[in-house]
Amino acid sequence: MPLLPRSPLSRLGLCAAAGALAAVTAASPALAAADPAQPTAERSHTYKGRVIAKSGLLLRDKPTRSSRVIGSKPYGAIVHIFCKTRGGNVQGNDRWYLLTNGTWAWGSAHYIANIGAVPRWC
Repeated sequence: MPLLPRSPLSRLGLCAAAGALAAVTAASPALAAADPAQPTAERSHTYKGRVIAKSGLLLRDKPTRSSRVIGSKPYGAIVHIFCKTRGGNVQGNDRWYLLTNGTWAWGSAHYIANIGAVPRWC
């Protein structure tokens, strides 16, 4: 039994479907780039940092000290940073990093030393 349809009309339909799939796939990065929560090949530049808080870094659900704690990272841990924004002030530093270590969470930049390039703005 052949894997491809035999009639020219069926082949044309198959080619049209393949072309549509290719067009959607090619457009996906452009569509996803509009949503900052969905990293793409163009937006997925990896920024890294090291936790420098001796007692560890608290991960929060918003870029403020008063927001809910949703996790933590120990002193010296390497974290992956998606972007930075302004938020609640922590000892004179109002920058917060959106971290992508298993879950999306915010960490105060005051407690993270950049490794390499400085993260982009969100």
